[in-house]
Amino acid sequence: MDLLFYHLRLRCYVVIDLKIEDFKPEFAGKMNFYLSAVDDCLRHPEDCTSIGIILCRGRNELIVEYALRDTSKPMGVAQYRLTKALPRQLQAALPTSDEIAREFPLLSLVHLRIEIEQRLLALLRAKSPDQEKERATRPNASHLAFVLHRHRQISNQLLHAIQDVTDRLSRAVHGEEITTHAAMEALTLGQKILTELEELRNG
Repeated sequence: MDLLFYHLRLRCYVVIDLKIEDFKPEFAGKMNFYLSAVDDCLRHPEDCTSIGIILCRGRNELIVEYALRDTSKPMGVAQYRLTKALPRQLQAALPTSDEIAREFPLLSLVHLRIEIEQRLLALLRAKSPDQEKERATRPNASHLAFVLHRHRQISNQLLHAIQDVTDRLSRAVHGEEITTHAAMEALTLGQKILTELEELRNG
């Protein structure tokens, strides 16, 4: 896939596939594949269904209609237009550099949540009994940390740190107000957790 976003208000992943040619029916099949992979590997139980957007140089409405008619996943086809300058009417709709800077910690928290859960899952699969591995298909970080702690794979201190930072991450991901200072604190703590989990996995 070309671009992957997480929409904080819709609470879902948005997959964008960029094409330098006119729309073809097979593009819908590829987008369906991308959405299935994102829903299976990244989407959490509390997230909404992922959305797919195919951006093409051109499109025939009839071909688009037939290509998408029987697809069950939410996806759309749009036509892009190249321009040398951003249209004036769009300039006010886009965030300023200061607004992007304020939002960046929140976007980093979304990525951090995914990384922590992936590291915990990898550690669980490497160190824990088979029955626990079978249950850990797509659980959240707190559950994974609790299971690892129960099997004496992580310390009390690391368990509490994971629970603390994942609570902040969940609040940020689901649109609750969080200050830049609190977000940066969570990012710092999260990086320490990632390092410790990697050391435990390799140890």
